[in-house]
Amino acid sequence: MLITSVGGNWALGGEEGEAETPAAFLGCFRDVFVDSRLVLPVLAPVDSVAQANITVGCSDREKCDDSPCQNRGRCVSHGWRSYTCECHRPYEGDNCAEEYVTARFGNGDLGSYALFSMDDDPGDALVISMFLRTRQASGLLLILANSTSQYLRLWLEGGNIRVQVNNFETLTGQAAVSDGHFHLVTVKLEGMAASLFQSTQNQGSMPIRYVQAYPGDLMFVGGLPDARAAASFGGYFKGCIQDLRINSKRLQFFPIAAPVESFRLEQLNNVAEGCNSNNACAVNPCLNGGVCYPMWDDFTCNCPPSTAGRRCQEVKWCELSPCPAASVCQPLSQGFECLSNVTFRPESGVLHYQSKGTIKRRFANVSISFRTRLPAATLLHAQKDSDYLTVSLLDSRLAVELQVYESPKVTLQSQGLLSDGEWHIVELSMDSKTPTSSWTMDVDGGKEVSLSKTAGKALDFLQEGGHVALGGLSPDGGANLSGCLGPVEIGGLLLPFHLDTDLNLPRPQEERFVRVNGDSSPRYGCWGSDVCSPNPCLNGGVCEDAFDLHRCTCPFEWAGPLCEEPADGCASGPCLFGNCSSAPGGFRCECEAGYSGEQCELEVDVCENSNCSHGATCLKGFQRYACLCPQNLTGQYCKLPRLPLTTCTGTRWNYSCFNGGNCSEADHSCYCLPGFTGQWYDTHRALFLATTAWRPWTLCTGRQTAIMTWNALLQQLMREDVF
Repeated sequence: MLITSVGGNWALGGEEGEAETPAAFLGCFRDVFVDSRLVLPVLAPVDSVAQANITVGCSDREKCDDSPCQNRGRCVSHGWRSYTCECHRPYEGDNCAEEYVTARFGNGDLGSYALFSMDDDPGDALVISMFLRTRQASGLLLILANSTSQYLRLWLEGGNIRVQVNNFETLTGQAAVSDGHFHLVTVKLEGMAASLFQSTQNQGSMPIRYVQAYPGDLMFVGGLPDARAAASFGGYFKGCIQDLRINSKRLQFFPIAAPVESFRLEQLNNVAEGCNSNNACAVNPCLNGGVCYPMWDDFTCNCPPSTAGRRCQEVKWCELSPCPAASVCQPLSQGFECLSNVTFRPESGVLHYQSKGTIKRRFANVSISFRTRLPAATLLHAQKDSDYLTVSLLDSRLAVELQVYESPKVTLQSQGLLSDGEWHIVELSMDSKTPTSSWTMDVDGGKEVSLSKTAGKALDFLQEGGHVALGGLSPDGGANLSGCLGPVEIGGLLLPFHLDTDLNLPRPQEERFVRVNGDSSPRYGCWGSDVCSPNPCLNGGVCEDAFDLHRCTCPFEWAGPLCEEPADGCASGPCLFGNCSSAPGGFRCECEAGYSGEQCELEVDVCENSNCSHGATCLKGFQRYACLCPQNLTGQYCKLPRLPLTTCTGTRWNYSCFNGGNCSEADHSCYCLPGFTGQWYDTHRALFLATTAWRPWTLCTGRQTAIMTWNALLQQLMREDVF
């Protein structure tokens, strides 16, 4: 209040415009007299120079009752309408109205960092604290360094805070902070101990060697100028940092209006103001028709039925009927394929393919299923620049030719003929664990296995930018396939016969081949030419479709590929033991001796109607028989009585006379009865059944009557004429 008096002016309560005077009085005056003149209270215009900020009365109203502190700040009353606000972090100012500006690191996936310098002595203890928000599991947070070393490091690893002091001692937080929420992180270095806190909860402590910070030391936040050095700590930090402090001094990325003590900012690289989120839904991360909803630096997917997982990637795909009607759905671990057969004809186009997505697997095996009657055709041709693989048929044998970079050319050829109209499966494989090895060709599950003589490389040239053709080399390149292809795989990846636009759902797997020519419409399924329409078989023959080949089943009187020739009944050699001659409606057999039947298939039993009598045994020979007579009978049919046998013995000889002959001691011979003659044999083998007894004997034989012996029977059975 300004008071005018004789001799000058003087003020009561404070003087306006004097910066050096103490603070203005805050309180009440009553009955103030100057020179016996009442100066207070005095009635004067409120806007007069005589008074400013003065009201009548003495009301001590509590200022904190008006809640002047914002953002949950605590109001502390000092009486006479005086108060202060104790602000909660990250707010500042007289009324806690200002918030420290948040710094966004890694916005747009750019590497970013900030550099501060200490411009005074922080003291013996170091307390570093900040608000942290991220969804990144790894990244560099802060480094304190002097001219010789980095003596304090903070980084994220596996979503947890890690603290390293003096490049040796390391402490890891127990709770993860990479959940997208703000966390207050505090690191205390006091004396010989270091402690880590997250939102006032102690995460652990460890003993350390003493650490001292000095003016001029540097503080790197979020990264380092050298990206390779930052990579040692998980790379650049991606997220937000707010209200970073070392002890009581702030490290402001973007200064606020309130006066606060702060270390000097030296450099700010790709750090943005605020804490905006990257639009994670911009790249449509949700699979299988899932709807993406953005979150801060993240997304969530609203998945359709039969799907699950963060990105709706876990799907029972085949339950969603993704394939056209002409195919069968085959589930994969990360997707599905539509399997079918496809028919190629000379007028059909060649199917062309390229790899899609990032293919990391090695292409060390090829599988082809095919069916054809062409002796020469190209099944598969893959090429990129000078590297190529060709699988074809040459002279009905499968031929493989592989050339990769500067490695020797690999060739393989099957031994068996495969152009027989039947399905065949061929597997080509190499040892995927080695860069170079021999290639093996397996036909029909091991029926035939071939090994290349030279070692070759894998088909990795198809991982990116390679071209694959099925059914030929080009639409007009000749040697195109006429037949069918079943599933074809390279490195376990199917070459689909359907275009992606033919499917009811897109294939989600990252590694895949796609058909790139949509102008060709192959015929799905395996269909041979209609070889039986019209019926090519003549004379009532029945046509059989044998896949691109017909067979005629002819009536018995017709023959030939088309039943066009009269049948030769003898062509098949129906007469087993006889001569064949054609006859109307068939053939006629003239059997050899000893055989009978329509085809001379029955052997005649020569003993069935034999003339052996008196119980004689019939002995079968080739087309004849002989009679084995009882002891008292003889003759060809055992009808004659047998004459007695005389045994002649002496000191020197021992022999027999047959047919009633007598011994002659004079010349050691036999006197034969009339009608018999004889000759003496000193040694002669006598055949009697299965025995071989030796005896000398004289044979007296009649001129008119045959006296049968075992030798005579044997000779008779060996004759060629028949009784």
